[in-house]
Amino acid sequence: MTEAPTTATAYAAATVGEVLAGYLTGQAGVFLRALPATVGEAGSRPGALPASAAAADDLLRAVRRIGGVLHTFGAAFEPGWAQEARTELRWLLNLLGQEPAFQRRSVRLLAAVDSLGGTSGDGPGMLAGHAGAPKARALLERQLTLARTRAHTAVLQELRSARLHALADRMTLLVGDVPLAGPAAVRPAVELPVQASGALSALVADVELLPLSRAATPYGGDGLHRLAAVPQARGPVLDADAAMAADDEPWHRVRILVKRARYALEVCGRPVATLDELDGVLDRHQEAADAAVTVSTAARTPRITPATAYVLGVVHADQRLEVEAARYAFGHRWPNLSPGLTGWEGVPAPRMA
Repeated sequence: MTEAPTTATAYAAATVGEVLAGYLTGQAGVFLRALPATVGEAGSRPGALPASAAAADDLLRAVRRIGGVLHTFGAAFEPGWAQEARTELRWLLNLLGQEPAFQRRSVRLLAAVDSLGGTSGDGPGMLAGHAGAPKARALLERQLTLARTRAHTAVLQELRSARLHALADRMTLLVGDVPLAGPAAVRPAVELPVQASGALSALVADVELLPLSRAATPYGGDGLHRLAAVPQARGPVLDADAAMAADDEPWHRVRILVKRARYALEVCGRPVATLDELDGVLDRHQEAADAAVTVSTAARTPRITPATAYVLGVVHADQRLEVEAARYAFGHRWPNLSPGLTGWEGVPAPRMA
């Protein structure tokens, strides 16, 4: 859980460094409480969730928040320490995030096949009775189980490593001693919003580069009828997967910036509920995009039947429509963010692209 934000009264008497130290101390405490439960169950069996799924979620949230704060308010910390800590936190986030991501992707795609095949209880789908549906489902389940097992093996190889122990020691020290440095750390805490404006400005700037007008229709399917411009590194023929990846990349970047802006506002004690909503929307966008890539990879499996390939094509289109729906939801909510950003020095008012 996120620690309670600093009150306005505390801000009046505190420095930037004191507020940041208080926030990071709280998040380091969350990290240290969640780590044993998350790591303890990981060695039990492939595919197993931690003994406490809530603890695993808390751990990953703490890792993201600490890394985000070190990025946004880096001038207040010892530069070498902050950069190294961010590198190690990013490593742990990628390590622990893979297996749950494959688990969620498996649930998403198998549910999509069941729904399209009419086996989910919601009535017949467009693939109801199709001969390729059971084979496509089995193929996706097999490949995702293998990917999840490989991710689990990678986790096992690192959980007892000196690198993880060093990171845990770093978090233990962070509870009592935050390496503050530089003039920014001794400035009055009331200046934190000025420092946080960098994260907000970066978010606004990247959102203005998104094709929000193209995503103005729900389930428009626009992404199914065009390919983004892709560097011709693979020859004159456009690679559809590379084109989709290029089309998705700006949205994935905005997702990261939304998280950084959220954490900056948390530090300042001024959370914006719309940012929380946008974070969830862009998480769904990324999961649908990643699921589509998984289906595309499965469709290139040698010697699958045309019926199986057809079903995988339908599931791929279904996930790309989910991507389009998430983009519509983002564009629909983004203009409502303006009141939450006004008043932040140096942050332009957001507008529709």
